[in-house]
Amino acid sequence: MAFDEFLGERIRNHLNQKSIPFIEKKMMGGLCFMVDDKMLAGVVKDHLMARVGPDQYEEAMELKAARPMDFTGRPMKGYVFVDPEGIDREDELEYWLQLCLNFNPQAKSSKKK
Repeated sequence: MAFDEFLGERIRNHLNQKSIPFIEKKMMGGLCFMVDDKMLAGVVKDHLMARVGPDQYEEAMELKAARPMDFTGRPMKGYVFVDPEGIDREDELEYWLQLCLNFNPQAKSSKKK
């Protein structure tokens, strides 16, 4: 399954501009960006996958371009898909990535120890 390489580049540029260390991983048919060994955001097809956390989830869902992240028939808590029209402008993408960065310190690492 292909994913939007340009959106991946935009996310990469944003994180680099903020000097945020990250790792990229191809997973779930797309590209994920990890910060502090925790999933931050990703690209699935042409959508942004945003890990906003449970406290920001309802607020995020009120935005017109957001919808539940659902791979299996059950939405994942704290994650949303953002449709392409909701991240066309750089300030829109920056808004979503900042929500993800705000939640990242509280997120649990999936890294095995």
